[in-house]
Amino acid sequence: MRLVVVSAGLSVPSSTRLLADRLATATAGRTSAEIQVVELRDLAVEIAHNFTNGFPGRGLSAALDAVTSADGLIVVTPVFSASYSGLFKSFFDVIDPDALSGKPVLIAATGGSARHSLVLEHALRPLFSYLRAVVVPTAVYAASEDWGAEGLPERIERAAGELAALMAGLSARGGGPTAQAERPTATATATEGDAHLEVVPFAEQLAALRPTG
Repeated sequence: MRLVVVSAGLSVPSSTRLLADRLATATAGRTSAEIQVVELRDLAVEIAHNFTNGFPGRGLSAALDAVTSADGLIVVTPVFSASYSGLFKSFFDVIDPDALSGKPVLIAATGGSARHSLVLEHALRPLFSYLRAVVVPTAVYAASEDWGAEGLPERIERAAGELAALMAGLSARGGGPTAQAERPTATATATEGDAHLEVVPFAEQLAALRPTG
């Protein structure tokens, strides 16, 4: 399996990249996934050129291939003007609208104040729901005061566990998450002169992966 991390941090070092790395490490610790990081800061010029000429450069093309072929995604953006950054949105604007269909995604954000934490629910979750990705229930926001404080490590572990379970569950059923979203899973049992086909809707498969109680 392959876990791809998209970080939209601009500074070096970046709290956005730090959060991305912690989420990736926690997720990979629960799976056999290889981690690949896409730094959008390094692709800013190519993203802009793609809008004007319609063709991705070599670096952007490799990043798009990585994201669309991943078994799971972690996406992290800094908060600007109470929403995701323009660079973050621009990157996902150049991805084919159907490329993330059925793909497990963990959303996260960083900001200077806890007052911006709702960006996860009013901006990021609707964006990936529109792209028909499968967004894990727990989203992670890290304000400046969260680093080194109680609560953030627990949120990271919970979100990572949800993503890892979803990735492992879809992998065990065969095919990538996109293929699972496009077709129902069918189990056939044949009797003499007859066959019975049981179709399990994709939504029910996802519900079975979520912890109960």
